[in-house]
Amino acid sequence: MILIADGGSTKSSWGLISSVNAPVFFSTEGYNPYFVDTAGIIASLNEQLPDTLDRTSITQVYYYGAGCSVSEKVQIVERAMQAVFKNATVFVSHDLLAAARALLGKQAGFAAILGTGTNTCFYDGTRVAHNIDSLGYFLGDEGSGSYIGKRVLRDFMRGYLPEEMHKNFVSSYGLTNEAIFDHLYNKPLPNRFLASFSKFVHEFKHLSYSQEIVKEGFQTFFTNLVCHYPEYQKYTFNCIGSVGYTYKEILIQVCSENHMQVGKIVRAPIDDLVYYHTHLM
Repeated sequence: MILIADGGSTKSSWGLISSVNAPVFFSTEGYNPYFVDTAGIIASLNEQLPDTLDRTSITQVYYYGAGCSVSEKVQIVERAMQAVFKNATVFVSHDLLAAARALLGKQAGFAAILGTGTNTCFYDGTRVAHNIDSLGYFLGDEGSGSYIGKRVLRDFMRGYLPEEMHKNFVSSYGLTNEAIFDHLYNKPLPNRFLASFSKFVHEFKHLSYSQEIVKEGFQTFFTNLVCHYPEYQKYTFNCIGSVGYTYKEILIQVCSENHMQVGKIVRAPIDDLVYYHTHLM
C-alpha cells in the first residue's frame, strides 16, 4: 500500500492507496522540520495515526512537507517516516512539488501556496524549475496566514484595530502585549500562532479593514514574488492553501489587477495528489 502526505506547518493531510479498496483519508498535525525534530515527529505520528492503519503493510511513503527543501531538513522527516513505517521506501520532498503536481499534473505552469506560509514556482511538468524563496515568516511569506496574523497583532498592540474588532479580540483571546511577545519569542511554533489570527480576520470580513489588509497582503505577495517570475502574465495563476481559498474573491481581484488569469484555487492538494500517484506517476 502507498501512503501520500501533504504536510503543512499546521496540518498534514494523508491519503492511503491500496489496489483493492478506495483511498482512505485522515489527518495529523503538521511537521515542519524547522520547528520539530525527528523524535517529535515520531511521537506525534504514534499518537495521531489511525489505530486501524497497519503500518507494516505500507510499502511506499510519499511525504511532501513544508520546510523540506534542503537535505538536512529532509533527513529529519525521512528518519521519522522510516522509523514509523519500517517496511516502506520513503520519499520526502517539498510541499511546493505537491502543490505543482496537484494543480498541474504533468503540465508546465505556475503554482503557489497560500496557507500558514507562502511559496511559488514555475513547474516544468516534472519538477520545480524555478522558485523565488519566500524567506519564511520572519522575512517574507507575504500574503500568508502568518503575514495577515502579524498585521492584526501589530494593529491590536498599537491600538489601530477598529473598535468592534478590538473589543472582540480582547474578549476572545485575553492577550496582553507581554503575552503576545512571549508566544512569539519564547514558545514553540510562532508561525502557527501568527497564522491563527487570519481566522479572526475572516470573522470580520464584512469590515473594510479586514478586506483591505487581506488585499494588501495578496498585492505584496504579487509585488515581491509573483511579478518577479519572467513573463508571469503568460501563465494562469494556480494556488493551494487555506488562506488563498478562504479569501478567493479578493485573490481573484488581485490576480486581475496584475493581469494574470486564474486557473485553479483549491484548499488542499491531497485528493489531486492521490489521483497523481494513482494515474499519472
